[in-house]
Amino acid sequence: MESQASSASEWPALYASVLLGAVFGLLSMVAALAVAVPATLVIWITVVVMLTFFGKPRRVLVVEGRKITKEIIGFVFKILLREGNAVAAVAAVLGYFVLFRRKCEVD
Repeated sequence: MESQASSASEWPALYASVLLGAVFGLLSMVAALAVAVPATLVIWITVVVMLTFFGKPRRVLVVEGRKITKEIIGFVFKILLREGNAVAAVAAVLGYFVLFRRKCEVD
């Protein structure tokens, strides 16, 4: 009976830690995006200007610019997901142990 009560008291801590992890993961992704967007724009402008200096025609420049834009956005999106998931996992684990220990101290 006591093991059921202790496992039942673990569920709110687990739910809260998952929610905490998700919130911190999203916040870290937003913060990383705020830093990545200006850096990405600088890289994109630099590449397009360099292609222009190498004498690419305008039509080719537009096609290359679109390809480069897709590649950069895909790369940034993959990094944001990876970093956000890592932060979410760490926050969820730490949050669970903090909340579970606090729950045990109260009981």
